[in-house]
Amino acid sequence: MNTHRIDDTQKRILHRLKIARGHLDKVVRMAEEQEYCINIIHQNQAVQAALSEIDALLLDNHLKTCVVENIKKGDAEGSINELMEIFKRSNGKKI
Repeated sequence: MNTHRIDDTQKRILHRLKIARGHLDKVVRMAEEQEYCINIIHQNQAVQAALSEIDALLLDNHLKTCVVENIKKGDAEGSINELMEIFKRSNGKKI
């Protein structure tokens, strides 16, 4: 059952990465063609939103798999530290 979740999550992550790549390719084309700046910004925001969704999927999977396993093995502190580093980075703080 856990393997099914991982496989499904991996497919969803890869799908979202391809979507983000498509949006990014469009941003590059738009910039090369010197399209209207606001339109480029809108497309760039789509890239950022897609990447945020990917981060959320990855974090959800990590919490449900790796963190649970680490806690079972007695390494809760290591997982918490790892997650705090990611949290700090996402908020623009130096680690």
